[in-house]
Amino acid sequence: MKIKCNLYWIHSLNHLDHYLAFWLLMFLYTKIYLALILIFFNDLFELWHLLTPISPANKFSQAIELYSQAIELNSSNAVYWANRAFAHTKLEEYGSAVQDATKAIEIDSRYSKGYYRRGAAYLAMGKFKEALKDFQQVKKICPNDPDATRKLKECEKAVQKIRFEEAISAGDDERRSVADSIDYHIIEVEPHYAGPRIDGEEITIEFVKAMLDEFKKQKCIHKRYAYQIVLKTLDLLRSMPSLVDVDVPNGGHFTVCGDVHGQYFDLLNIFDLNGLPSEENPYLFNGDFVDRGSFSVEVILTLFAFKCLYPKAMYLARGNHESKSMNKIYGFEGEVRSKLGEKFVELFAEVFCWLPLAHVINNKVFVVHGGLFSVDGVKLSDIRSIDRFCEPPEEGLMCELLWSDPQPQLGRGPSKRGVALSFGADVTKKFLQENNLDLIVRSHEVKDEGHEIEHDGKLITVFSAPNYCDQMGNKGAFIRFTAPEMKPDIVTFSAVPHPDVKPMAYANNFLRMFQ
Repeated sequence: MKIKCNLYWIHSLNHLDHYLAFWLLMFLYTKIYLALILIFFNDLFELWHLLTPISPANKFSQAIELYSQAIELNSSNAVYWANRAFAHTKLEEYGSAVQDATKAIEIDSRYSKGYYRRGAAYLAMGKFKEALKDFQQVKKICPNDPDATRKLKECEKAVQKIRFEEAISAGDDERRSVADSIDYHIIEVEPHYAGPRIDGEEITIEFVKAMLDEFKKQKCIHKRYAYQIVLKTLDLLRSMPSLVDVDVPNGGHFTVCGDVHGQYFDLLNIFDLNGLPSEENPYLFNGDFVDRGSFSVEVILTLFAFKCLYPKAMYLARGNHESKSMNKIYGFEGEVRSKLGEKFVELFAEVFCWLPLAHVINNKVFVVHGGLFSVDGVKLSDIRSIDRFCEPPEEGLMCELLWSDPQPQLGRGPSKRGVALSFGADVTKKFLQENNLDLIVRSHEVKDEGHEIEHDGKLITVFSAPNYCDQMGNKGAFIRFTAPEMKPDIVTFSAVPHPDVKPMAYANNFLRMFQ
């Protein structure tokens, strides 16, 4: 309550004393200084963002805490709610952002920033129609604001595109295969093509290494070989169950990586630190290979090539970003269209539907992208029986595997993302006991140190995209397990330089305006 006491003291000062006290407390009490900025200088959040020497991920978390304290003191200030909504949005907690922005609107129905923040959160969730309504309201309140006009027009274009796509796909419920219409053998490789080649049907380590070097130079491989890699990966994934059992022999090790999100040069750094995938050095990449980072094509072709080369040493799980709805918004669809062409957009969407949903390592470690379930009693057999060949639904076991998050409280709560749920340590403990497991490893959330151990040591989040989106300042991490003990050995690493291509370079035009 130290912060609150000092805040009340500041309220009692005159204007000059406000200024002097501000500078005194800036040097003496960092947290109090931050709280003062939030309470007395609401629009200086960006200044604080620049001056405070902590990672952006922690800044936004602390901003949420400080705005929460401000709301405790004065819950009728719409600015506090809207600014906390902004911090939630930066942490991808879009459900919480919508709630806070809605509260700001309830307090002041003429407060344009409330609609703006809610519209931005809806946009990030792919809810373009809801976003459009909010930006129409922003335009109504601020008719002469050119920025509001520009964003409204872009949102209208996005909604028109969605309606068109819905119209042309109406009634097409059959599982048609794009892959079955592709024969890469008939695609001619031009004589002047100087990149790596696949001779025959087998992908070799020599080809893969040459491909990695080609990608470093920001060059792409020939479409014939890209098709060959993706189609062979599809054949392998089709034969796999929704829940994959992985056996690590005694003395052997196994590495689990979290989200990579198109950060190709950080992926290469993982291989530099931990070795290339091989039969003696197996990996599991736990979803969200693509989107946001602008080298997603390079990442996915690399992972798929190693899957083809070593089917039993490269395991791939589906994340929430291996879906059409996310790929349309966050860049993968645009990047694929730019680098490989339209047909690959449909092909990748089909392949993603065949990615397994979870893995169990040595009957001890359950690995899933998101988390656990809204009901008790879910068994591993229930996960194995999921018909996964579809776009992720908005509810149910598959949705929750891809989207859920842990929470510090016991029990279950609403999702801060607005999808699936949050679950507590008791839910984790019960799931592990009922399925005779020791540990859950999941990804899905950026962590300042690249990982976080929660739920009495029974749940680990691992995130492998350091300095996420070139702005979060976080480390990346991966986990090594050695059989038979299967105790987690967590390795952290920092971001490495990459070519000057910004994250989200291929993302939806409208979304980029909010980055």
